[in-house]
Amino acid sequence: MQILNRFLIIALSLTIVLGKKRTYNKYNPSDSEIEKDAQTAKTSHQTSNVSGKAFNRYVVIWLENTNFDKAAENSDMEWLSKEGITLDNYWGLTHPSEPNYLASVGGDYFGLDNDGFISLPSNVSTIVDLLESKNITWGEYQEDMPYTGYNGNEYKNHHLFSNDYVRKHNPLTLYESVNKNSNRIQNIKNFTTFKYDLENELLPQWNFITPNMTNDGHDSNINVASSWSRNFLEPLLKNDYFMKDTLILLTFDENENYFIKNRVFALLLGGSIPNDKKGTIDHTFYEHYSGLSTVEVNWDLPNLGRHDVDANVFDIVANKLGIQNKDVDTTYKANNKPYVGYFNDDSIDLPAPNVNAKGKNGLGVLDSISSVWAEEYSKQVSNSYFTSTTTTVSISLGDATTTSS
Repeated sequence: MQILNRFLIIALSLTIVLGKKRTYNKYNPSDSEIEKDAQTAKTSHQTSNVSGKAFNRYVVIWLENTNFDKAAENSDMEWLSKEGITLDNYWGLTHPSEPNYLASVGGDYFGLDNDGFISLPSNVSTIVDLLESKNITWGEYQEDMPYTGYNGNEYKNHHLFSNDYVRKHNPLTLYESVNKNSNRIQNIKNFTTFKYDLENELLPQWNFITPNMTNDGHDSNINVASSWSRNFLEPLLKNDYFMKDTLILLTFDENENYFIKNRVFALLLGGSIPNDKKGTIDHTFYEHYSGLSTVEVNWDLPNLGRHDVDANVFDIVANKLGIQNKDVDTTYKANNKPYVGYFNDDSIDLPAPNVNAKGKNGLGVLDSISSVWAEEYSKQVSNSYFTSTTTTVSISLGDATTTSS
């Protein structure tokens, strides 16, 4: 009853605070439509070799919905931790899953508080815009996605009829600047293509990898996710091509318990990790935005003008580049409740990026972003619009529990 009362209080408070949510038409093609579209789908195998200051390839792998301690004590994760650096103060941004994926490539989750079918307008930029400004290749690899550039909401296992691929775990597809761009969708690939690109040494320099709903732990458990992670990574850690100057981030989107601090397990691996750093622990505060800030300083990229701007850079990179990270007091931090914004209240406009922002490398916002948003940013600032520096709000921690979606 206590748990139920908590949920009722939260639900009532949200009903009072929030306006009408934005809705989108979910795209669920039939098997015949998928088969037809797969025949004409184009796949990019472009690669590049733009030198970075600390690494030349960045690989992100996300798992699902696990409290820090559960992941840290798993034997396969313990094995992997000996091969890299454990980040024991790395945080998810909110709940549920999708807003975390969304924010990791765009610098904000825009008030998203669910796992629904969404699509941000094409004037909202992502890490892709920054990478392409320096001709750095990028790609996503989504396990069991039926074909390159697929924009359907899910793809089910045809034997068990369970979800294999889900769009909510495919961050760049959530942006129209990618999903409506015929060239960019050629970089949204599946694991079959990953194998091809690896074997032919055609991997891009920026990579986001998502296992299917079983292997990521969402529809299974931490033992399955950890076993998959070790089986996937162990041969890659012995692959000279893959490992050379590579930085790998293995982490989780969010923790499982919505009523505790949203701290998640994370590891840095790869050939860019010095031997004397393997098996060590980094206590610096990080969030999912840190992946953006780290990539930006590594390749001297401009920024998005969002939460990438002030996010801590992974210490192994920050130390090499002379960047001072900030100390963050997490005493009252929770990151377990979304703020009221664009997605959960349709009376709220899209937040303009801060076009005057300077990133950790001293560079400003990407010119194309400034040209699109400068006028709107000035208007929002003059109206004291809250979102140019929006941060995730915290809630009081209770003793009730719920599980992730």
